[in-house]
Amino acid sequence: MSQPPSVTRSARTVSIAVLGSRLLGLVREQVLASIFGASREYDAFVTAFRIPNLLRDLFAEGALSAAFVTTFSQKLTSEGEESAWRLANLVLNALLVVLGVITVIGIVFAPVVVNLIAPGFESIPGKTALTIRLTRIMFPFLLLVALAALAMGMLNSKHRFGVPASASMMFNVGSIVGGVGLAFLLAPNCLHDATQLPRAMIGISIGTLIGGAMQWLVQVPSLRAVGYHYQPLLDWHDPAFRQVVRLVGPAVLGVAAVQINVFTDNWFASFFGNGAVTFLNCAFRLMQFPIGIFGVAIGVATLPTVSAHIARGDVPEFRKTLARSIRLAFFLCVPAACGLAVLARPLVAVIYQHGRFSADATAQTAFCLQAFAVGLAGYAAIKVIAPTFYALGDSRTPMYISVASILTNAGTDYLFAMPARFTVAGVSFPMNMGTPGVALSTSVVALVNFFLLLYFMRRKIQRIEASVLVRSLLRIGLASAAMSAAAWGAAYVLRGHRYAAVAAALIAALLVFGAFCKLLHVEELGELIAVLKFGAKQEPVG
Repeated sequence: MSQPPSVTRSARTVSIAVLGSRLLGLVREQVLASIFGASREYDAFVTAFRIPNLLRDLFAEGALSAAFVTTFSQKLTSEGEESAWRLANLVLNALLVVLGVITVIGIVFAPVVVNLIAPGFESIPGKTALTIRLTRIMFPFLLLVALAALAMGMLNSKHRFGVPASASMMFNVGSIVGGVGLAFLLAPNCLHDATQLPRAMIGISIGTLIGGAMQWLVQVPSLRAVGYHYQPLLDWHDPAFRQVVRLVGPAVLGVAAVQINVFTDNWFASFFGNGAVTFLNCAFRLMQFPIGIFGVAIGVATLPTVSAHIARGDVPEFRKTLARSIRLAFFLCVPAACGLAVLARPLVAVIYQHGRFSADATAQTAFCLQAFAVGLAGYAAIKVIAPTFYALGDSRTPMYISVASILTNAGTDYLFAMPARFTVAGVSFPMNMGTPGVALSTSVVALVNFFLLLYFMRRKIQRIEASVLVRSLLRIGLASAAMSAAAWGAAYVLRGHRYAAVAAALIAALLVFGAFCKLLHVEELGELIAVLKFGAKQEPVG
């Protein structure tokens, strides 16, 4: 049997594919921001899409993926392909039944759901009604993306990372081409007549379904190539299937804490008028860019490897692989967070400030982006460490931490965003930061969530190379500080020329960060350079 590729090399493959997807996603967001601006229609679309998107993270790409990949990988290792493919068909058919029912319920009860998650929309005429209509159109996206996520899990377990990671590119292609095409078909004059924007947004919503179908179908040939054949099997009592269900139950909260917190953020933002939900969404999209390229990629590549280590009873290799993955996530995401914070306004202006997206919308989105950047490394590290608990057969620890973080997030949302004052030693501090306060709350909770996960993982496996992690983080922090100063200086010199300022700042940031990492002997730099050399040989991990 051939050795699986190393985590870093697999993460490289996923990162390249995800990079293409994220770039297309940014193009999609640019088009929507230009056509609709920070408007009632864009707020309605973001909220309506967030509902199936949240359920996707709960039942499909997040919790189910982690539980399925763990069990499927262990089946492959211990019982062979026939048993693993049987499990895949059992899970697929159960998904079709369960998510089909959820989709129908969601369509029927869309008014109730929308009023629960965006009560503030009622104060703006037509906003709630439009959100309900868009929700009903997009709810079937949940079923389509669940099929795509299961296909991704099967291919990842067979150490095929490129096609499933690039499948989300097809979602963006379908959304852009199909959605924008339908928007102009339904509302030919939407660029000049604001009354046509609701009809145009209906076209965009239908485009998400086209993209969801393409995301699934593009993986079907690769599934056949690795030996999968569909069978109409359904056995609710199968031991392996029940193991997936047992892991999914608590994992529903364990993996999706960030999305649930974003869901809570939407509730608070709905009270801040037209544009607030859009500001948060655009900022979160930019923050998700490095998370997707680095954090998710490392997490996707790590899970099958650590699951195989546990199946063989090799805890030292499990520990080594996990610690290495966390360090790599910090190496990539700490400087990314610093860059987003320092260059927030020019970046937002370059990407979004076109058409109906105004300078004021840019300023508000930039404030939100800076607040989200505070927790970026935490977000990415959660993507790495949370799924590894399932490899150990423990889905309850992430669940308990996530429940606590969800409750804490609601409290800090209120503290940071709503009108309030905080008194320390007789000195009163106003805390009503508005929409950026909502973003800051989510970041703080993400960091706390990660440190709690790290603490409990260390208790489970005795140690986690914490001293090495701290030393690495300090060196990365120093290099990131120098990089931030260089990026800010370059952007300041070229202020007034936003495209040139961003380009110069990014070049300066890369050069200075690389130089300081070399000077400070940051090991992850050498590892990254080696793995980016496509022809280089590297010993596999595991």
